[in-house]
Amino acid sequence: MVTRILESRPYPEMGYRSCLGILRLEKLYGPERLDAACERALTVGARSYRHINSILKNNLDQLPKEEESTDATPVTHENVRGPDYYN
Repeated sequence: MVTRILESRPYPEMGYRSCLGILRLEKLYGPERLDAACERALTVGARSYRHINSILKNNLDQLPKEEESTDATPVTHENVRGPDYYN
C-alpha cells in the first residue's frame, strides 16, 4: 500500500504523511487487520489514509472477500446492440 501511495503522487514526499498515518493504524488495530484493510483497499483502487481508516472503523476488513462470478449470462434486451453493431 505504501508503495502504491508513493507511486501515485507526483512527488513521493507528498505521500509521506498518508503513509505514516496508515502505519500508525497498526497500533490501534493490529497488523493482521491492517493488512486485510490494505488488501481490500487495493482491490477497489483506494490509496489514502482516509480509505484505510474507514475500512477499519467499519470492520469491512473482517467481511468475507467477494468472489467474482465467472458464469455471468449475457444481458439480452432490445436496447443492447451486440457485437455486430461495432466495426
